[in-house]
Amino acid sequence: MLSAMRLYVRYVDRFNRTIGRLAMYGIFVMAAILLWSSISKTFFLPSLWTLEVAQFALVAYYMLGGPYSVQMGSNVRMDLFYGTWSWRRKAWTDAFTVLFLIFYLVILLWGALSSTAYSLGHFTPDTFGFYGTLIGAFFTGGPEAAAAELGHLERSATAWRPYLWPVKVIMCVGIFLMLLQAVSELCKDILRLRGDKA
Repeated sequence: MLSAMRLYVRYVDRFNRTIGRLAMYGIFVMAAILLWSSISKTFFLPSLWTLEVAQFALVAYYMLGGPYSVQMGSNVRMDLFYGTWSWRRKAWTDAFTVLFLIFYLVILLWGALSSTAYSLGHFTPDTFGFYGTLIGAFFTGGPEAAAAELGHLERSATAWRPYLWPVKVIMCVGIFLMLLQAVSELCKDILRLRGDKA
């Protein structure tokens, strides 16, 4: 059991470290987008896409970099009493409180997945009736009728109107990676309490 925990911690931490280090360069992407926005507003016609793409880049930056931040211990923490505690008391407290984080992340992932499914179109739970309706609409009205039956891809309400599913998929991936990292932190606390150095 302890060797499985060590293996899990090693692989999850390595994966999140790699993703986090790549996500760190997203700040340069965002800065370049905002620089172009300033230049285009000053010298040319303003671009419609710059603000939303900068927001999407920021979402990718903090959602994919969050697990690495937790791993490095650089997340914001209330350190009023915690800093003076012994390592054993810290490990017990962290092991207990990370359970609340895991619960929160599971609920958050559930909502993110349903929001992503919504952004990809409306699907009815009756699988056979849905496919029958879809095929019938295709043969009676062509691809346009089938597409109308399938649903719509959610778009932003702004003038540029980008599709929202890519940023929602990134959010789902980021929340899932954070959940994996939270379980890794729980395993590290358990290993510390058992006398291992994780």
